[in-house]
Amino acid sequence: MNQADVSKLVSQLRIQCPSRLRKFRNPKGPEERLNKMRKTVTALVKHERLELNFPRAHEARMYAERLISDAIRHGDCHIPTMEMADYWLIEKQLIHKLFKVLVPRFEQYNVCYTRLLRAPRPYPGPENLKAVLELKGNPYPSLLPDTSTNKNLIHNILLDEAKKAYRTKKYAEIAAKIDAVESAVGLNVESTEEPERQSLESEEASTDESKDTSRSS
Repeated sequence: MNQADVSKLVSQLRIQCPSRLRKFRNPKGPEERLNKMRKTVTALVKHERLELNFPRAHEARMYAERLISDAIRHGDCHIPTMEMADYWLIEKQLIHKLFKVLVPRFEQYNVCYTRLLRAPRPYPGPENLKAVLELKGNPYPSLLPDTSTNKNLIHNILLDEAKKAYRTKKYAEIAAKIDAVESAVGLNVESTEEPERQSLESEEASTDESKDTSRSS
């Protein structure tokens, strides 16, 4: 089997996966550990944003990414993908959401489908690291700070200077167009006034001649 066949069988995850999974302490053994992961993935697909301990969120993210990636790659007519969705999603109505809502949302994505953010630790409280795991495109307000309105950032400063230069160039072009139109209008006015002036001068000359002839007679 060559590399092309392997790439067809294994989904290309867009997140970094550790070589070894974490060893969560559980008195009921590995089975209960998987049940917790299933509950976490199910809650993530259902609510699209979770706040939980960082190690559990970091590992559940890998399973959620693989589930969505296989759903996009194979669709709902692929039996192994449907079996995997049936295993990881405890609430079976979420299988419909996976293929009819999440797959159309993420099928054009070139990046990962989830976002993992570190959350502040409550004080006083446990020292466990907290995190927020969410699906991208969720309907909730963004947790990331809005830096687009900060004028002190270098990219905003460069954009402001580029806008000023562009406006100065456009204003100069508009002023040049106005001057050209005004000069063209002035030439037209002068060209129309010149025949009128000549006709008036000829009329005045004829009237003077008529006056002179009347006086001489």
